[in-house]
Amino acid sequence: MKVSLFGVGLLALTSTIGFAQAAPAPAPAPMQRHAATINQRRENQQQRIAQGIHSGRLNARKAAHLERREASIGHQERLMRAAGHGRLTHANRARLNHSLNRTSRAIYRAKHRR
Repeated sequence: MKVSLFGVGLLALTSTIGFAQAAPAPAPAPMQRHAATINQRRENQQQRIAQGIHSGRLNARKAAHLERREASIGHQERLMRAAGHGRLTHANRARLNHSLNRTSRAIYRAKHRR
């Protein structure tokens, strides 16, 4: 009886230590993760426009138009964040992503049209 209680206690102790060591790293805060994705998408689109200018696929007029669209999205985001005390609601994030999707398609079309 003593051996089985000792065995159970030892098993419980080792499993507790195992769980303590295998704790996952904390995930980033949800607002930071979403803000990073919106900002990263805007940065990627800026790079795509710059690459289109460099390769000659975009002329100055079309690039300026796309840049104004990007600036408009940035302005929308600033207004939404100001209204939400620095945070974006789910609906605001959806609107920004919709605008980014439309601009991304416009960049693609501008670069691939002849």
